[in-house]
Amino acid sequence: MQTMCTLAIYLRVFPQFPVVVAANRDEYLARPAAAPTMLCEQPLVIGGKDLRAGGTWLAINEFGMIAGLLNRRSDLPNDPDRRSRGLLCLDALKHRTVDEALRFVAAQHPDHYNPFNLLLASREAAAVAHNRAGRIETTTLAPGTHLLTNLDVNDFECPRISRSFNRFAAMGTQPAVADDQPLMRQRLAALLSDHSTQLDPRNGRPNSLCLHLGDYGTRESSLIFVDLAGRVEHYFAPGPPCSTAYAAASVPSIRGLQN
Repeated sequence: MQTMCTLAIYLRVFPQFPVVVAANRDEYLARPAAAPTMLCEQPLVIGGKDLRAGGTWLAINEFGMIAGLLNRRSDLPNDPDRRSRGLLCLDALKHRTVDEALRFVAAQHPDHYNPFNLLLASREAAAVAHNRAGRIETTTLAPGTHLLTNLDVNDFECPRISRSFNRFAAMGTQPAVADDQPLMRQRLAALLSDHSTQLDPRNGRPNSLCLHLGDYGTRESSLIFVDLAGRVEHYFAPGPPCSTAYAAASVPSIRGLQN
């Protein structure tokens, strides 16, 4: 079974938070992983760590850039001899800007990695690099609400996107939420906890945002906020959001911020 994660990004939707990311990580429960920790010292990168391959699925660097990795759907089986996609995610975070990181990822040989979607976001810009059909292509994100799973950005062929996109987008239009981060966290956690199962017509498997499939399911959940000054907050749930509380996680001190 391929990893099926869900990531929502609000880009310049909320006046006080130019970037908001809400993400669930789905994985085999037996695969060892660590909660957000230091992944690199120079530059400083903090995020979740895959203890098997050493990479990350979601992390933040000292320049205020976020990178989030999702495995991409493919008709071909994964090649275990290819380099870890999580290591590429970490490599991207060694760059200062989204543009620099995007150029770096786009220059990689697509055959060195299994298919992926890699989100890169900061308060200045956001984009996704796709490794698909033997090519690495890029999509620049316009301001607005975007959902990403194992297909293209905002791809309604994915049942999770078709079912939940309007719910995520509607939250961005609610004035009561815009300046109330605790309420925003509560609403996002509820969206990520959705168990409404719509079978995926491509494989007949359940396709809810919060998955519980025996030895596979939603392992962690994250809510990340970048404010107007560039400060970053990360709230992390070390389990499915339906039953696990979020708590403030470590983040790097962002360069260039005024104390």
